[in-house]
Amino acid sequence: MAAAQLTTDALAEKHRSTLDQALDTIRTRAYWSPHPEHPKAYGENGSLDAAAGLDAYKSLLDRRFELDQPGTDGWTGGEISPYGPALGVEYPHADIDVLLPAMRVGMAAWRDAGAEVRALVCLEILARISARTHEFAHAVMHTSGQAFMMAFQAGGPHAQDRGLEAVAYAYAEQTRTPGSADWSKPQGKRDPLELAKSFTPVARGIALMIGCNTFPTWNGYPGLFASLATGNPVLVKPHPRAVLPLALTVRVAREVLAEAGFDPNLVAVAVERPGEGIAKTLAVRPEIRIIDYTGSTAFGEWLETHARQAQVYTEKAGVNTVVVDSTDDYKGMLSNLAFSLSLYSGQMCTTPQNLLIPRDGITTDAGPKSYDEVVTDLAAAVGGLLGDDARANALLGALVNPDVKARLEAAAGLGEVALASREVANPDFPDAVVRTPVIVKLDGSKPDDEAAYLSECFGPVSFAVSVDSTTDALELLRRTVREKGAMTVGAYTTSADTERAVEEVCLEESAQLSLNLTGGVYVNQTAAFSDFHGSGGNPAANAALCDSAFVANRFRVVEVRRQA
Repeated sequence: MAAAQLTTDALAEKHRSTLDQALDTIRTRAYWSPHPEHPKAYGENGSLDAAAGLDAYKSLLDRRFELDQPGTDGWTGGEISPYGPALGVEYPHADIDVLLPAMRVGMAAWRDAGAEVRALVCLEILARISARTHEFAHAVMHTSGQAFMMAFQAGGPHAQDRGLEAVAYAYAEQTRTPGSADWSKPQGKRDPLELAKSFTPVARGIALMIGCNTFPTWNGYPGLFASLATGNPVLVKPHPRAVLPLALTVRVAREVLAEAGFDPNLVAVAVERPGEGIAKTLAVRPEIRIIDYTGSTAFGEWLETHARQAQVYTEKAGVNTVVVDSTDDYKGMLSNLAFSLSLYSGQMCTTPQNLLIPRDGITTDAGPKSYDEVVTDLAAAVGGLLGDDARANALLGALVNPDVKARLEAAAGLGEVALASREVANPDFPDAVVRTPVIVKLDGSKPDDEAAYLSECFGPVSFAVSVDSTTDALELLRRTVREKGAMTVGAYTTSADTERAVEEVCLEESAQLSLNLTGGVYVNQTAAFSDFHGSGGNPAANAALCDSAFVANRFRVVEVRRQA
């Protein structure tokens, strides 16, 4: 192993204050971020500005992505941007029987470095990724279909925040137990019993991070950095349509590990050939001891059932619900909901799907509104928000894959269409598939409609479900969360009793609740260090991003006792 170019002292001088601030913020739950959200903040101190970032991204296209990993037995690729162009990038294909043993070689040195050094190395990885945020933003945009500004923020600083948050939780849990203790038990007139004890956090083994198509970095970084910071090597298995952002991440991580004097094979990538489907094969390998997964319920449940040798963390599908009882800001409610339904074409695991509205209507500051009026006004709010094609493209992005388009088209046949989806042309990317949301009216009392609103319809599809009363809405909410899960719940009410009743449902069913949002905060957005993404307590996910439970079982504490 080459001598370290990044010394512990240098890492501490550069990053210790950031780690301390992160540790403080996860306790206070206040707003804080070391990663700028605005594109113009980049271009100094070694970071790439907009032009340099775009050039760096373009330089990756139509060539091989070299990584110098052990066991490379060929090359594979095939990503096509949801905006149309083929990326033309080829990645190393790994012989897993060679790569997995190589990943274990550096574990002892990584363990012996201790929690602080591991955290500081992780922060250096994140800092280098942050400096290349413009480059990463284009990689996220052209693999996920997010519009550029969303790809820049969610795929860049927000993802980096989530990675840092995981490092902070990992450090806090590992240092909860002291590294050593002198133990003395009095024995009356006899000499006391004395032992010298040491306590070492020990990694479980290789972690497998299975990436998703829609948010490869935002959903991937918590598990990746939680595992690495707790001493585990990490094998990144990207979604075949969204390899580039995670391959870039792996390249940066390997560079930093090597410069810090550690084995770069502590982080590696496994890219599959078309149709190879290596996730199932990897998931049950005995070397894999931790799995992080975001995606469909079916595969998430398969992992939970079959990957018995591993600690499995899953974020699956849910049916997110908003209860509309009453509001003192009708216009603000409609505007907030319209944005939530439109952002990234509803392709977020937190986007509302079911809007439960009493069929007799609601009370508002603009007077009583019938169910039909609420739905009509919401449709008008969405239509107004997306009426200009330039603004629509900036909010909607592109449909990430043909399955989303098929679900959108099928939804129109499920009930009365209150807002029809329309095609939006993107002048910069003529082949992009851009569609506005559809809103469909359904009747909560009709069994034939139940199959639609109790199933997740991922994409720009929402159901305005009429219910007999707010009480019935709360019962349907409870049933939905209990049976199908929910990443988010929203509610609008001016009644203290109703507010408390909604809160009680969410406390009992373990669902994250947002009440009366009418401004610039939306139900489908969560802030690192303050908000919990999911709860881990309902069928939508068995883990929350990020809390102590997300990191604490990635390592065990091994004690050594010595006679004093």
